[in-house]
Amino acid sequence: MVFVFGFGSVVWAEEKTVATQKSKDVVIALKSEAGQWKRGKNDFVLEFTSAKDKQPMDAGKVTLSTSMTMSGMTPMIAGATLKPDKTPGRYLGT
Repeated sequence: MVFVFGFGSVVWAEEKTVATQKSKDVVIALKSEAGQWKRGKNDFVLEFTSAKDKQPMDAGKVTLSTSMTMSGMTPMIAGATLKPDKTPGRYLGT
């Protein structure tokens, strides 16, 4: 179940982390309702927070691309669309 409030902010009944990555002083978290990617279109959130104090960090313009390599085949490449949420450091994606 997805709830949408106000200015385009997505809030799931229970938001689960799919993956996290630390880059210098920033922690990037990929989150979704199910906590995993599924085949086809996915709705998700990217969150950027300070590794030091866990406060949201505005990352400016954010882009994301995906690819999957398979033995003996050309990589499968898919795009993603991200837009800033009303909460700083949070980006909504499909």
